[in-house]
Amino acid sequence: MQTPSMSSRRPDHNFDRRTLLQTSVLGLAGPLASLNRLPLQAANADSFSELPQQGFGRAKRCLVLYIYGAWSQLDTFDPKPDAPADIRGNFSSIDSCLPGVRVCEHLPRSATVLDKCTLIRSMSHPWNIHSAAYTLTGNPHTERIEGRQRHPEHWPYFGGVLELLGEQGAFGPAPQGVPRNVLLPWKQSVFAAPNKRAGTFGGFLGPSYDPLWTTFHGEAPQKDPFREITADSRLRFDVGESAVMTSQTLAKRKSLLDQFDQGNPRLKSTSAVGSYHQHRQRAFDFLSYPQVRQALQIGQEPRALRDAYGMTLFGQACLSARRLLESGVQLVTVLWDEFGKTDESWDTHHDHHPRLKEFLLPGFDQAFATLLTDMEQRGLLEDTLVLCLSEHGRTPKLYETSAGAPGRNHWSRAYCQLFAGAGVPQGQVVGRTDDVAGETTERPIDPKDILCTAYHLLGVDFRQTLISGSGRPVPLVGGGRPVPELVG
Repeated sequence: MQTPSMSSRRPDHNFDRRTLLQTSVLGLAGPLASLNRLPLQAANADSFSELPQQGFGRAKRCLVLYIYGAWSQLDTFDPKPDAPADIRGNFSSIDSCLPGVRVCEHLPRSATVLDKCTLIRSMSHPWNIHSAAYTLTGNPHTERIEGRQRHPEHWPYFGGVLELLGEQGAFGPAPQGVPRNVLLPWKQSVFAAPNKRAGTFGGFLGPSYDPLWTTFHGEAPQKDPFREITADSRLRFDVGESAVMTSQTLAKRKSLLDQFDQGNPRLKSTSAVGSYHQHRQRAFDFLSYPQVRQALQIGQEPRALRDAYGMTLFGQACLSARRLLESGVQLVTVLWDEFGKTDESWDTHHDHHPRLKEFLLPGFDQAFATLLTDMEQRGLLEDTLVLCLSEHGRTPKLYETSAGAPGRNHWSRAYCQLFAGAGVPQGQVVGRTDDVAGETTERPIDPKDILCTAYHLLGVDFRQTLISGSGRPVPLVGGGRPVPELVG
């Protein structure tokens, strides 16, 4: 569900009209011709002259937890206990491990791990829509095309850019056959109804730069797997990965597919077919690497640890993500996606408090706190950047609906995000909002700043320009700059 944009002052994106013309790439298709290390514009270079040098390249891996929907700042990490009831809502707040920092009462475990994180309470941007592509791709103009996954104006998810850079030797080495960009638990919006969202796809780079995503195989006793799954449920890759598949079996299956392709006259040499073959080849390469093939076999983990993550799709996907990172994958995205009707996700336009209390907040709380603790104990947090993102917040004031209990609408002027690992300062709160968590009053930060920060920590100069097949330059990020508070 989308709502009209509310008037608000747009954050400073640090790019001018000429840059806007360069970034509005219409009708791009096919692979990139090259990638140049160039500033966006000579006139824009001065605005980057004092970029922080600290932290550059400190992250060797990245984990993105994407809360699609999106969550309410008031009912998560920026509660306002003194606000009126129709703003404060039904929940109380509790102390966290950080002095003076309170969180929602239904996040007791997360409250104990904030000392491992930086909490930003002042995320802000102009678009009160489900702006996943705006948040994840660097494209500053996605408001018209957010619901059109393959629109040619979409820019690639930053994981696809990292894959391209890796192929060109401009991003850290990965073990042979191991992809850099994996998405759990499934292709974005594949079970959403009726909307098919954008954000995690290859954009104008083409489908071959989509993430390598898994599929879910299992049972959901409460119908929605984000509420509960059975212990024997699994995430698998589409080429048929199984616990007993051998290298010989994989090779035989690939040979049969290749023979079918060669003998089928309908499979012509088109860019779409080429993208499909490249994507399939990556899947086979992935599965032929034994350590990675075993990463999704989460039944090898102690049952107590699996229960600690939560026997939900999000919880078990987070555990799988940790295992994939250990196997050599450099970027893993865990998506808490829509499932069926949009009211089954974090898009709480109605039945706001019941849904948050029953499964949304407990499911996140259990998985997030266990994940950070588990990663720290295994030494992964030292050089793994963890980004917990969402596309906007929710309206400060609850509103009555005919569909159920009161809800909160979309609100992009003020919301929260969490960051950890790779030297991100611990126990830090950045930014502040007003008494109703409706406006940022200190340190507004745009999603483009977060992308610039992620590239910076991963050792990528965000000022690089992608050159399309037609020769048009497209910046990695259409505005923004690294957040000094996150780079240490």
